[in-house]
Amino acid sequence: MHLAYFTERPYRYAPQDRVIEKGFFGTPNSFFDPVKGYELYHEYFDEKLLAEDLGFDGVGLNEHHGTPFTMGGVMDVEAAVLARITKKVKIIMMGNPLPLGNPLRLAEELAMIDVISGGRLVTGWVRGTGCEQFAHNSNPAYNREYFEEAHDFIVRTWTQPGPWRYEGRHFHYRFVDPWPLPMQKPHPPMWIPGLLSPETAMWAAAKRYPYLGLATALEPTVELWNVYRDTAAQAGYQIGSENFGFLQNVYVAETEEKAHEISKLSVFGGAGSGYSLFSTPEFFFPPGYSSKNAVRRLAEQFGDPGNVTGGSPFQAANSKSAEAAISSAQVDHRSKVWQAQPEFNLEHTRKIIMDSHAEGVRTLNIICGTPDTVIRKLRVVLETLRPGILLLWQNDGPITRAQRESNLKLLATEVMPALREFGRELKLTSPFEVTPGSRPLPAHGKPESVGSVEPWKAWQAANR
Repeated sequence: MHLAYFTERPYRYAPQDRVIEKGFFGTPNSFFDPVKGYELYHEYFDEKLLAEDLGFDGVGLNEHHGTPFTMGGVMDVEAAVLARITKKVKIIMMGNPLPLGNPLRLAEELAMIDVISGGRLVTGWVRGTGCEQFAHNSNPAYNREYFEEAHDFIVRTWTQPGPWRYEGRHFHYRFVDPWPLPMQKPHPPMWIPGLLSPETAMWAAAKRYPYLGLATALEPTVELWNVYRDTAAQAGYQIGSENFGFLQNVYVAETEEKAHEISKLSVFGGAGSGYSLFSTPEFFFPPGYSSKNAVRRLAEQFGDPGNVTGGSPFQAANSKSAEAAISSAQVDHRSKVWQAQPEFNLEHTRKIIMDSHAEGVRTLNIICGTPDTVIRKLRVVLETLRPGILLLWQNDGPITRAQRESNLKLLATEVMPALREFGRELKLTSPFEVTPGSRPLPAHGKPESVGSVEPWKAWQAANR
């Protein structure tokens, strides 16, 4: 199992009241203080170096635009710095939003990072949130077309000797001959982060790329694993743990009380109430951003709740309604703070956000406590999802540097040894141990699942 460390690297001094009212996206950059930004960037690099020293296998970066939610507006710059100052860890991109820019320039940047790092880059491709389309004037109606064409172009750029000319539907280049090329051959590994999008999971499965669930609820994540499983079977292979990764929010302290208090601060780093402080729905779901199929699934779900059975929107009678349920969960995941009240009230909304912490702890969306408590809960996550990649997400919100470093050290020294033992016991193979897509289908031809909701249900029953 591959264990990595991740944080959003937020600008911790954004005005909280403004964020609560209108979300992180679009918070005016007049609030940015370059001196404080200088301190934060260096703290975040120091955290990555500490993670390497403490034995993490990888460090994760992501990218958002027009928001203090993430200071990595151009994460390739951060990755280039890490390529030089780290020695062993994989540098995991979670990921580059392909529809936003120039794929040839992106291919050049990433190739340089891979070479500088000595072949430690893990590329990751995302469509980018709806907000990114506004931030970079990208037509949301073409988002998936941009994504797929840019991906194919970058792969070709790294594998077909130049120079050559490219005339695509959305991108055009008279001269393609980038220097340098990546150190890893035929190209760096490609992982696909996502938030409960069946279409993205199916695309990743068809390409035999690992799919990373980004702190999504356990039950719909298992359903999504099964969507991936079925597409993989159509492509002729059996899935394994190496096909999946998961981002888990974790806080560790010497006492239960201290861990809960620190983790409560994270809800104002954007993680509260299911990420829904990231942006208001009108920016997150611009017209055209969701495909016709996704819109149809949403209409089916909201127009006919009887599509699903068993009292849960994730226990679906067939794959079509399962996909509708997943899409419904995605919308709720991103907008429930502002849906919860007809008119905005600051203190009421603040309470909704703080109350979300208890719900997050109950559902294991947030895991916090002493090392023993955290280990038991992480075992449930691993038994339910069986991922070959586990990214441990920490330290967002107004948390002091001393608290962040203590949290990280406890996680590495007290929790990670148990996680590695679980990985061996459960045979959780990473993409560096087994090539994704290399397992043959069983002789009977029916694909086997990787995840199961049963461990999660047993945990729920025992902790009511």
